[in-house]
Amino acid sequence: MRPPVGVLALQGDVREHVAALTAAGADPRPVRSVADLSGLAGIVLPGGESTTIGKLLVRFDLFEPLRDAIAGGLAAYGTCAGMILLAVGVTEGDQPLLGVLDVVVRRNAFGRQNESFEIDLDVAGLDSPFHAVFIRAPWVAKAGREVEVMAAVDDHPVMVRQGHVLASAFHPELTDDSRLHRLFVEMTR
Repeated sequence: MRPPVGVLALQGDVREHVAALTAAGADPRPVRSVADLSGLAGIVLPGGESTTIGKLLVRFDLFEPLRDAIAGGLAAYGTCAGMILLAVGVTEGDQPLLGVLDVVVRRNAFGRQNESFEIDLDVAGLDSPFHAVFIRAPWVAKAGREVEVMAAVDDHPVMVRQGHVLASAFHPELTDDSRLHRLFVEMTR
C-alpha cells in the first residue's frame, strides 16, 4: 500500500517532490489547507523561500495545525527552506518557525545563488554517496542532543534526523536518486 504523503504546496519545489515521492512508493498529495492534512502519513516541506512559506502558512491558517500535527507524530521531511521552517531557531533574522526540530539553522550559509554547488555526499544509512544539489543552502549551526547528524560538508551538518523529523539543506528532488525520499516514505509506515 502506498502511504499518503503530503507536499506543502504554497511555494517551492512541489512538482519535483511529487515525482520523487511517487518514484519512492508514496501516494503524494498537495497540501494547501488544514483539510488537506487529514489522513496523511507524512508531509514534505519543500525548498523555496522560507520566510515567504512561513508567512503563507500563517496567512492560510496552516501554521499551528501543521506544527501540532508534526509535534503529534506526523512524519516530516524538510528540504532547504523546509529545514529552516522545521527548526527551533535561526542564527539571524526573524521568521515563523515550526520549532519541531531541535536545531538552529544558518540561512544561506554557503552563500548566494551564484555560489550554489553540487557534491557527492556520504549520508548515514546509504551504501554509496548521494549527489546533493545545494542552492542558497542553509546548514545546522547548533543541534540538540536528540538530533542525529546524517551528513556534513566541511564539518557543517547538512542532513539531520530527530525521531520522525528528517531535514536536508540540499535538494534531493532535483536528482534522479530517490533513496532519501524512499527513506522518508519508510519513516511514514
